[in-house]
Amino acid sequence: MKIIYNDGHVAECPEELELEVLRHSAAHIMAQAVKRLYPNAHFAYGPATEKGFHYDIDLGDVKLSDEDLPAIEKEMQKIVKENLPFKVYPLARDEAVKLMQERGEIYKVEHIADLPEDAVITFYQQGEYIDMCVGPHLCYTKALKAFKLMSLSGAYWKNDQKNKMLTRLNGTAFRNQDELAAYLKEVEEAKARDHRRIGKDMQLFMTDDLVGKGLPMFLPKGYTLWQQLENYIRDKEVMLGYQHVLTPCVGTVDLYKTSGHWDHYKDNMFPAMEVEGEAFVLRPMNCPHHMRIYANRPHSYRDLPIRIGEIAHDFRFEASGTLKGIERGRHFCQNDAHLFVTPEQIKDEVSAVCDLIFSTYKDFGITDYRCVLSLRDPEDKVKYHQDDEMWNKAESALREVLTELGIHFTEEIGEAAFYGPKLDVNVKPAVGAEYTLSTCQLDFCLPAKFDLKYIDKDGVEKTPVVLHRAILGSLDRFMAYLIEETKGIFPVWLAPVQVKVLPVSDKSMDYAEKVYEYFRNKRFRVELDDRNEKIGYKIRYARQEDKVPYMIIIGEKEIAEGNISVRDRETDQTNVYSLDDFAAKLTADIQARK
Repeated sequence: MKIIYNDGHVAECPEELELEVLRHSAAHIMAQAVKRLYPNAHFAYGPATEKGFHYDIDLGDVKLSDEDLPAIEKEMQKIVKENLPFKVYPLARDEAVKLMQERGEIYKVEHIADLPEDAVITFYQQGEYIDMCVGPHLCYTKALKAFKLMSLSGAYWKNDQKNKMLTRLNGTAFRNQDELAAYLKEVEEAKARDHRRIGKDMQLFMTDDLVGKGLPMFLPKGYTLWQQLENYIRDKEVMLGYQHVLTPCVGTVDLYKTSGHWDHYKDNMFPAMEVEGEAFVLRPMNCPHHMRIYANRPHSYRDLPIRIGEIAHDFRFEASGTLKGIERGRHFCQNDAHLFVTPEQIKDEVSAVCDLIFSTYKDFGITDYRCVLSLRDPEDKVKYHQDDEMWNKAESALREVLTELGIHFTEEIGEAAFYGPKLDVNVKPAVGAEYTLSTCQLDFCLPAKFDLKYIDKDGVEKTPVVLHRAILGSLDRFMAYLIEETKGIFPVWLAPVQVKVLPVSDKSMDYAEKVYEYFRNKRFRVELDDRNEKIGYKIRYARQEDKVPYMIIIGEKEIAEGNISVRDRETDQTNVYSLDDFAAKLTADIQARK
């Protein structure tokens, strides 16, 4: 396909640029369609993105909804059929400002003011629509063969919450209809796995704007799943010598000034609260509290390593546009721990942390992941604690340990914590981009800031090294990951409801209640469906909606023979058991974490 560049020349599009040009051009065509339908619209930014394109638009008092998207898409199709040529021309700064002012494009005028004085300002025009842009673009609108408007969202102008909230119109475009159809199929699969939908359908968690955006609440079934994850990881940690603590959800501003978080992380924290002349903040992480716990009493080298663990409630002020159910919220609980070690213990402790990560992944069947050594960007003088000697020492130490352990990893610049390098274990979920679940961070910085000490075997005071590590990451995100991987079809040991008792009719109710009580008294997670519904409906509901592993069907035959018929969700087969035999099977399934 041919494209037009800023200088007006036309050439074949390099293959690696095709999608970007298609999507960037589609954003202009979408803006033209919006302008035709909503003449008072003003446009901000309209870039191509990894998955499509969007345009941030000020529509004044007009509130778009998903029902408006087909009309905009229809107008886009009309513009495509008109086969309008894309024309490009540069303007001097004063002429560019004048043009945008005449057209009422207040955001473009502000954008021009942000450009360097020597910037070349170019405009692309198709038909009556003119947009300030750096291109390149298609030569004609008809070259856009396959596109789809996807959704609406909100976005602050310049991504600053102090500015006006604009309407973000999201779409996608591909080379042809086959590619578009394949992508839309992926989108539907993502919707089917979306933990927010499944969590709502299965009554696992909820959100409420009156409580606050990004502050999920776990319902009984969701909290049951939560507790299983918490018990699982705590038990593993206890076996490895971790000591668990409980610390407050707030801390003084001085605590975070001492740690350095106030300088490097303040924008991600909730505002300070003034109480009796002292400033407090909701904590975004737990390391400062754990540093103070270590400092609570003197330590000898014989005490180390000290492994302090906590399932800790944390709060971060994430932008509303980034919030995503329990995968990314403003409140979450970290499976956090801080290991205070001597320099000689670093290798063994990092090795033990990696073993714990990978054994946990094995238990949960997680196989699609990669290890990343996240390093600082030496050119960034704001994000990172400035101490070249410390950074060189820490990065070399962690790189050397990972290499000696035979852990394959790639290196990424600019992804370290502000105080030190880290090993990130990134998982590739069933849908969507990869993200970090587990991490192990090497820290020479905070122990020095908090003046932590231990007496070495030679009687000299020394500063310990700290390993920050999280295995499940946050329990919230780990649960979201599991929900999307399994579509809510949890194994028996994790399932919020392990067994559901389904009486065929009212005649079966008395025996069904006795069966229910039997399994409840044995501490299995069991429910009784006593609704006046047909047994076929109850089975479908238990399997498809509640996703229960085992359904106990109670009819006249079961009453007469004093046993139970059990339908297995996985095989859809029904087998007859005595109560004791099925209880033994359940116990074995749970213990084996099948």
